Amino acid sequence: MRKLIPLTLAGALLVPTLAAAGPADYIYTPTVEYGEKEIDFKMGTARPRGELRESAASIGFGYGATQSWFTELYVKYKREKGEATKFDAIEWENKFQLTETGKYPVDVGFLLEIERPQDHAEGWEVKWGPLFQTEFGKIQLNANMLFERSFRAEEPGKTEFQYQWQAKYRWLPHFEYGVQGFGELGKWDHWAPAGERIHTAGPAVFGKIALGNHQALKYNAAWLLGMSNAAPNHTFRLQTEYEF
Repeated sequence: MRKLIPLTLAGALLVPTLAAAGPADYIYTPTVEYGEKEIDFKMGTARPRGELRESAASIGFGYGATQSWFTELYVKYKREKGEATKFDAIEWENKFQLTETGKYPVDVGFLLEIERPQDHAEGWEVKWGPLFQTEFGKIQLNANMLFERSFRAEEPGKTEFQYQWQAKYRWLPHFEYGVQGFGELGKWDHWAPAGERIHTAGPAVFGKIALGNHQALKYNAAWLLGMSNAAPNHTFRLQTEYEF
């Protein structure tokens, strides 16, 4: 019965009715590795319904500054509506681990992300929210509730609500498999009509390849299908990390 508690809590959080804000978005996890350094590359491509393909990519450097704080700086690029690839934004991501790993049924963290778009008319974009993770045998479950808002933009900002979820089976260290999902529901206190909400989900693979000398290469990739009319038909996303 005790083992069923974390699964039940995570299952409640994984319900899709609870973003696909960009094709290169990835699932945040609440754990922090103190002293770890990484070079992180993310990319994604999506085809919105009835529109041209959109692509995005970013490269960043991250560092586990303390036992509970991981910070990372990204440079982001995008390509949309058939235009050339161009610089999009600088992003500063901060992740805080709020509970000791494995001490409680659910590990909890918090995300704070600040982005400065190339187009300064968009102001400053801030994303924040709680991160949850639990395990049931070889199954790992994640669920995140995120809020995003623009400040000092030409147009008044609204706080938007997004969600992420993930379930994976830890088969082998260098190959794991599962599913991922992303979504946007509109304003946090007044969701958009059902036809305007964005839900995507699909199969994913994961792995970590040890390189020796405290170095490793991690990867995860997913093929996401549109689960609502407002979502892209399909999205491919990939993340690779060189840890040292």
